[in-house]
Amino acid sequence: MMSIVFMILGIVALVYGANFLVDGASAIAKKFNIPNIVIGLTIVAFGTSAPELVVNTIASVKGYSAITMGNVIGSNLINTLIILGVTAAIYPLSVSKTTTFIEVPLSFIAGFIVLIMANDYYFDGVNSIIGRGDGIILLIFFLMFLGYNFYLTLKAKEEDELEIKNYSMGIAIGAFIGGLILLIVGGKFIVDSAVDIATGLGVSERVISLTIVALGTSLPELATSVVAAMKKNSDLAIGNCVGSNIFNIFFILGISAVIRPINIGAGENLELIFNVLAGVLLFVFILRRRKLVRWQGIAMIVFYGIYLFDLLRK
Repeated sequence: MMSIVFMILGIVALVYGANFLVDGASAIAKKFNIPNIVIGLTIVAFGTSAPELVVNTIASVKGYSAITMGNVIGSNLINTLIILGVTAAIYPLSVSKTTTFIEVPLSFIAGFIVLIMANDYYFDGVNSIIGRGDGIILLIFFLMFLGYNFYLTLKAKEEDELEIKNYSMGIAIGAFIGGLILLIVGGKFIVDSAVDIATGLGVSERVISLTIVALGTSLPELATSVVAAMKKNSDLAIGNCVGSNIFNIFFILGISAVIRPINIGAGENLELIFNVLAGVLLFVFILRRRKLVRWQGIAMIVFYGIYLFDLLRK
């Protein structure tokens, strides 16, 4: 029972910690006259994935490979199938040309790269492991993706759309430090309680990380996308999830593998394959009309239900 309480407290701490960290860091950056473009593409973008980053860093340091991989792949599946599915069911999503033909394909290509890395015995003689070299390759891809985002933002000239809190320097620093502390404490609570819950229920850490942990760390993306859909800002709703998926694999999984090589356990290839298929399904749905409509959103939720049923019945 206490493990469940600590899991809930950890999730709450992660969500609030990410918000405080972003608000504080953005306010500090603004005090130093850093352009909104840079703030949006670094601090704000990193902030929505901060929960996954902190949980994975702690799990990597402690050697919990199942949690490291499960959190990233589980979050990506929830982002694509649940968050976009629910969001499209609320309001059909129009998708920009660049998101359709560049970012969405890149998201499932990223998933395919990880699938290959996890099964590259014929290339490096080491099976079922994502090593430090693989992590460095993922980080190189991330830097390329970050450069692409800077190019898009500069081209669009969306300088004034970012809302930044008008904090004093003292409050901004306090919010930043407080957010960082909440993230670290929340991340530790989640990792430790995930192990305890898995042991208590007699299930694997992989299952807990793919479901409860992944859902908890995906709450910022869920809130952002649902609010964006309700405001009929559909491109932000879908771009948030797709961008987070790319970020999770290239940056968070890359950092995790550099800290400690990730062992791929029995059955984990199933999640990697489902992750690629989810990205392909999203691409097929939006390819013709560049729109994600209600029935497609419901179909994505059903697809996740099939995956979840298969995961829990074993």
